[in-house]
Amino acid sequence: MQRTDLAAMTCPIARGLGRVGEWWSILILRDAFAGMTRFDEFQKSLGIAPNMLTRRLAGLVEAGLLEKHLYSARPPRHEYRLTAKGTDFREVLITLLAWGNRNFAPEGANTQIIDTTTGRPAEPMLIDRVSGAPLTRPRFAVVPGPAATEATLRRHAATPRRTLLPEATP
Repeated sequence: MQRTDLAAMTCPIARGLGRVGEWWSILILRDAFAGMTRFDEFQKSLGIAPNMLTRRLAGLVEAGLLEKHLYSARPPRHEYRLTAKGTDFREVLITLLAWGNRNFAPEGANTQIIDTTTGRPAEPMLIDRVSGAPLTRPRFAVVPGPAATEATLRRHAATPRRTLLPEATP
């Protein structure tokens, strides 16, 4: 059975998943944000097989999320640093962390985001950079973009206009 190349699709969600949709890749990025850069650090943190880690790191480098830098010539050793694309993934990780804490941590938050000035837990939310309005407001909708393909236009025409997210309930 041949896998579908999500990165070749026109949907931005599919394209993003094509680059980081495999859970090991997301966990490698999580660890990169925590300051890990070296193969042995990732392997120790994740308990991942070396061949699997090698493939995932190569995929993240190929996708432009990490850069490979030589730090030792003898023997050759590399470290992996976040690129601008990789750094942009921070918002996805923060959102996933908050969603996981809200929905899958009945024992309470194992990891949380805090305001370092007050020490209080933060409650992340998505906002529009232009208006400052939360994207959970019904005024925001998903619509075809300027580069929409015929398939995208058909998919959107087949369903009524839907807001991006329904009004949040407390």
